[in-house]
Amino acid sequence: MQKIIQLLLSQNITNQIRIPENNDWVIFILLGCIFLYLFMMNIVEREANLRDFLLQKYFDASNNLPSWVITSCVTALLLSVVISQYIPVVPKFIAGLQLFGFQLNKFGFCLIAMIFFYLIKSCLGFLFYQSIGDGKKWSIFYFTSTKFYFVLSFLLIILCITHYYFPIDRNKMFLYYLWFFSFVFIFKVFFYLFHKNNVLPEKWYYKFLYICTLQIAPLLLLWKLLFF
Repeated sequence: MQKIIQLLLSQNITNQIRIPENNDWVIFILLGCIFLYLFMMNIVEREANLRDFLLQKYFDASNNLPSWVITSCVTALLLSVVISQYIPVVPKFIAGLQLFGFQLNKFGFCLIAMIFFYLIKSCLGFLFYQSIGDGKKWSIFYFTSTKFYFVLSFLLIILCITHYYFPIDRNKMFLYYLWFFSFVFIFKVFFYLFHKNNVLPEKWYYKFLYICTLQIAPLLLLWKLLFF
């Protein structure tokens, strides 16, 4: 018996406790997002199919504002699911807050940050278009952006499933996520610039001002809030 114990010690065998990760909350969020889209397509968009929804023209569309709100909520949820796992810490002033007796974790903190990010960005965008005397374009703008974020949200669903349910190296994937979201951001800017709906202001300096103050600056502030 003593020889067996010595043999085990000589082999430097260590027991590692593996705690299985419970990702059921991700499934619930994905199902909730799918339910919101089913509600939007069947009720808000009056049983429109994907092709008709993506290709519909502004003057033929209805209920644009509810569709924009639902798409924004789904995008904020999915982004929070992906990004929350990379947040280093939850700030103390956030961790100390309690909602119905529950403290906010990284996902909750990220979701609140995303909600305020989109709310502030939308309010500033509305004020921007009103201040330059081009308020009529604001409704065309969020109608067009709804299509962009609708497609993006399906890519985010794939990212969420891959991130939580496939054996990937999450540390290495962070770099790929940076490249992916950088490409999405650049594509979005060109999407707004050259879209046939002409959603950005006519004058070039207003376009430059919008891109710098309402696209780049808020994104940098969100990055600083989440990762510093």
